[in-house]
Amino acid sequence: MSIDESSPSQAPETVVPQEVAASMGVEHLAINTIRTLSMDAVQAANSGHPGTPMALAPVAYTIWQNFLRFDPADPTWPNRDRFVLSCGHASMLLYSMLHLAEVKQADHYGDVIDEPAVPLEHIKKFRQLHSRCPGHPEFGETGGVETTTGPLGQGCGNSVGMAIAQRWLAARYNKPGFELFNAKTYVVCSDGDLMEGVASEAASLAGHLKLSNLVWLYDDNKITIEGETDLAFTENVALRFKGYGWNVIKVDDANDLEALQKSLKKFNSTKTGPTLVIVRSLIGWGAPNKQGSHKAHGEPLGAEEIKLTKAAYQWNDPDFFVPESVYEHFRSGIGARGAKLHKAWKSKFKKYAKEHSEAAAELTAMDQRKLPEGWESALPVFPADAKGMASRASGGKVLNAVAAKIPFLIGGSADLAPSTNTLLTFEGAGHFEPNNYGGRNFHWGIREHGMAAALNGMSLCGVRPYGATFFVFTDYMRPSMRLSALMKQPVLYVLTHDSIGVGEDGPTHQPVEHLAALRAIPGLVVMRPGDANEVAEAYRAALSLNDAPTAMVLTRQNLPTLDREKFAPAAGAAKGGYVLTRGDEKPQVILMATGSELQVVVAAYEQLSAKGIKARVVSMPSWELFDKQDEAYRESVLPSDVPARVACEAGIEQGWQKYMGAKGRFVGMTGFGASAPAPQLFKQFGITPEKVAEAAESLIAG
Repeated sequence: MSIDESSPSQAPETVVPQEVAASMGVEHLAINTIRTLSMDAVQAANSGHPGTPMALAPVAYTIWQNFLRFDPADPTWPNRDRFVLSCGHASMLLYSMLHLAEVKQADHYGDVIDEPAVPLEHIKKFRQLHSRCPGHPEFGETGGVETTTGPLGQGCGNSVGMAIAQRWLAARYNKPGFELFNAKTYVVCSDGDLMEGVASEAASLAGHLKLSNLVWLYDDNKITIEGETDLAFTENVALRFKGYGWNVIKVDDANDLEALQKSLKKFNSTKTGPTLVIVRSLIGWGAPNKQGSHKAHGEPLGAEEIKLTKAAYQWNDPDFFVPESVYEHFRSGIGARGAKLHKAWKSKFKKYAKEHSEAAAELTAMDQRKLPEGWESALPVFPADAKGMASRASGGKVLNAVAAKIPFLIGGSADLAPSTNTLLTFEGAGHFEPNNYGGRNFHWGIREHGMAAALNGMSLCGVRPYGATFFVFTDYMRPSMRLSALMKQPVLYVLTHDSIGVGEDGPTHQPVEHLAALRAIPGLVVMRPGDANEVAEAYRAALSLNDAPTAMVLTRQNLPTLDREKFAPAAGAAKGGYVLTRGDEKPQVILMATGSELQVVVAAYEQLSAKGIKARVVSMPSWELFDKQDEAYRESVLPSDVPARVACEAGIEQGWQKYMGAKGRFVGMTGFGASAPAPQLFKQFGITPEKVAEAAESLIAG
């Protein structure tokens, strides 16, 4: 019987001396150190999950000490293996490993700081303000944390993106004699992860793509918050994953280090697809109290249970104690291995840069979150055109133009490339497929949630990914989009069919509240350009961001391309909002709009001008960028002494009050749409030049 599986009745009555603990062998000493740190941290915080870290300590130990190609002195090394703790509630498992492996601190931008990522003092302040040990792992806060894993299933989805990026980097940049990229991704996941739909979508995609550099170690402990998993989860997981095209291995006991070793060796030699290792564990309940009961796995154990449990581990040391031999053990394992591999890689890259300078420059740019010099020269300029084109169409032209200049801008659509105009068509673009990992066009299938999660994983590996779908389906993507913003990842979301302008498809496909919903996500930049040249400028602004995701919201219906001799240059779109109409006179009323409604307020402006009313049109493609401008600029666009303001948008009013003021009027949607041709719908819902002009005149009249 393994030491941690002693039955409650066999728990020792007294604490065993430290000499006995030392004699158990350094492997078990290291594993029990992981467990005791986890117990002590959760107890000190009086908050958190001790059970899973206790049960999975042997799994994490085996991965880190014996397999992970990772340099603790530089956790940002491009060819490192990734370790993802998808069951983020077990965060103390990861923090214990980061501390024991003596991983250095690093920030969002990959800058390594010469100090521990997780000092022991931070473990003692688990889940407390300013500790690098937050309740769930957060990327950019703690060195060695590869991704933010709070919502279950997201880490699984991210890992597929990481495996994709690793395959793409290898296919594009490995050269004869220079295998720069051969990293793998190790994931620890739970029952909860595998119940979430995002993990199912991601697993299906990984199996299709035959990502043999990806392994998920599934903690089959048969416990969730409510109790035994058979309350709601009785499926055959092994059979499901075999159906996805995964290789499935079973380990009957999480404490069987030899079996864990064999399973990961098999993963490392497998070339046919991703691997799922089903690890049966007994969750760390701790020893029973005097009444014979245990705490739930989502609660601290309590001082009495910790004392008894440590006795079962033969542990007689102060809280938060780490034997020096454990540090030395990890230094001689993952530390020495990682340093050697990283040093060899840097030497190889130095030679690579001499022989393949252009490719090396691209890799350096990716690592530094920079774009190639001169990429903006590819941005097209569109001539004035009363008929114009849909912004999804102009968006496709702009995307192809800039992608030809940015070789690591890669992505695709959730089965909608012909509709979203996001297929890269220039020579050499190619398609990312199981037999061609160097292609730049991705086919995500009808998996919006999985696509968005994978995009985050790709971005975390340095590439600039984009994903496209209809705007209304951001309902499925929002959790991952929120995490993009939280992690400050420059993911590009191309979202077409942006309003009731979708027309005959009806309200299920017509976004109404979605602009407000995305604008509510802190750190997400929403761009809704009003004509083809604003689209080009929106792409310029979006791709220039290296610390924020962008939602590019585009139309299905045609938009007139404005005559920029008559109207202000589209370059103003980069500031989020600008005065479109020319003239310095103080206006009587300000007309504001985004996207397709820009043409509506321009037509209203012309009607008002014909009546001698001084109106100003303000195009506001991005509230977020406008709000970042200084007060003087914002005042010049929306002067505070002009209270008469009308905002027009084919969405709900929420949020516009900030710009309209107390006396402003909104012309837009108050409910859902309907099925009919777009022109009929705009008339039906009163989103017309006449309604805008009428609201303006009413405000002026007082």
